[in-house]
Amino acid sequence: MREVAFIKKNKELWLSYEKALYSSQTQKPDYLAELYMQIMNDLAYAKTFYPKSKITQYLNSLAIQTYQKIYKTKRIEESRIKRFFLFDVPLTVYRHKRKLNFTLLVFVVFVGIGVISTHYDPDFTRNILGDSYVNQTLTNIKNEDAMAIYKSGSTWGSFIGITANNLYVGLRFFLFGLTAGLGTLLFLLYNSVMLGTFQYFFVNENAFMDSVRGIWLHGALEITAMVVEAFAGLVLGASMLFPKTLSRMNALKIGFKDALTIFIATIPFTILAGFIEGFITRHAKEMPDVLNYAIILSTFSLIFFYFFIYPKRLSKKLNLI
Repeated sequence: MREVAFIKKNKELWLSYEKALYSSQTQKPDYLAELYMQIMNDLAYAKTFYPKSKITQYLNSLAIQTYQKIYKTKRIEESRIKRFFLFDVPLTVYRHKRKLNFTLLVFVVFVGIGVISTHYDPDFTRNILGDSYVNQTLTNIKNEDAMAIYKSGSTWGSFIGITANNLYVGLRFFLFGLTAGLGTLLFLLYNSVMLGTFQYFFVNENAFMDSVRGIWLHGALEITAMVVEAFAGLVLGASMLFPKTLSRMNALKIGFKDALTIFIATIPFTILAGFIEGFITRHAKEMPDVLNYAIILSTFSLIFFYFFIYPKRLSKKLNLI
């Protein structure tokens, strides 16, 4: 069957399924199960004959949303929090995987802009980071303790202050999506350029490895969480710009819910990053290198696996891809 004929034959049925999914009324489990099986059959057919078509992507998204609806409707003994982190978040992330990849690419480009600008403009570092920070860090590097700035303040005070600030930054990434994503992109540009400038500053001062051992103890979680928070903002923005078959208001409601789900999932990682920065980073210089790198690698692997690898594995396990 030609793709056009396949779409024409099933279009009205798919739209009725989509309407049922987004209805505020609770659907019966038997109906949802029947709906899910039909969509999976259509998806299997589309994967076989039109693997790279947009209709295959549409049916895949519909299948994921149907499964989530069934999962929430069923009575199960697992806690709601466990379901949220093990199923709701990864399935939502996978449904928007292209936006996540786009956000990561944009982040890398923006960091590169910071690096290149710092390399060619000697004054760029001070313009971005400020004279006070640059002068203090230069003094610390001269005293062979590049990360001394992280030793200021009490451990609990630093933890609470840093965590509150990082949560506020993440919330801004998310809510700036209400500007159709433009605010999120600009905020990502600002923070990414700052990161690139910050890191290249230590390269220029021959203190790169010192900065890695200090900054990335907490930065592995903090920076990756920032990318995911920006991803949440772009999911929200895209729902306003590209409502697809839905009304713009309904698309915005769904986009806000998905973006909020993603943002909430970053909160535990942000708190853990704040804890590491408040209690552990200040001891980076005295720590054995093997322990330092083990913390960096394990924390980065944890958040990268959860947002970039696990969603695909779960979707494959559930036959959604």
